[in-house]
Amino acid sequence: MSYRIKSGDTLSAIAKSNHTSVSALMKANPQIKDANKIFAGKSLNIPGSRDTYEPGKAGGAKGGGKAGGAQAGGAQGGGKAGGAGGAAPAGPASQGPKGSPFAIAQSHLNKNAGSLKLEKSGVGADMEDWVPNNVNCANFVSACLEQAGQIKDRQHNNSVVGLQKNLDNDPNFKRVSINQAKPGDVVSLKTPGGHHVVMFAGMKNGKPQFIGSNNINSDGSQRISYSQMNYPIMSVHQYRG
Repeated sequence: MSYRIKSGDTLSAIAKSNHTSVSALMKANPQIKDANKIFAGKSLNIPGSRDTYEPGKAGGAKGGGKAGGAQAGGAQGGGKAGGAGGAAPAGPASQGPKGSPFAIAQSHLNKNAGSLKLEKSGVGADMEDWVPNNVNCANFVSACLEQAGQIKDRQHNNSVVGLQKNLDNDPNFKRVSINQAKPGDVVSLKTPGGHHVVMFAGMKNGKPQFIGSNNINSDGSQRISYSQMNYPIMSVHQYRG
């Protein structure tokens, strides 16, 4: 998400209204050298706060939801994230010219997003370093899609809503229902504080399972893991290229 600075704005006020921090804004906008000096008319990258989810009530994710606004906050509650447990097969995985984004994501299971971003090749090289370690969900999914050849570098987006818009505008992607999803399809979720994005990973115990960059570390940072979440689904994008 981006924000155009208005006359009278301060970085602390912008951080507060977008549920993030001044330090996170500084990291997301390295062009700002002094937190007390920002200029009207300039645009800021808004990284968000965090996409946290903790154990929630039983029940699958609800489908068919409409896309919400571009809130920058993260989620709290409503789902549970797991380790490396697999999901039941759900048909062939989505494939791109260079491979399957699902298989690519699986190859990074249990890696911390912060460490993955430092890798010099593959997914890590396609992830943008400035994104804070607690809001890498869209950064990770974008990089997996890039590595599979399903999107180009210019379509990479670190905002859930931004990535959703890019896929909506790409004729190689089509929105489908969760019942039609294949492993590797991009699933955007509406959370209490904002949005989260993962990839479909099949069914487990009759419920959708996902793979992505999730806030499961004790310090609130993200790690690549499987998860089952109870959040409303905004969209499922399937590659048809």
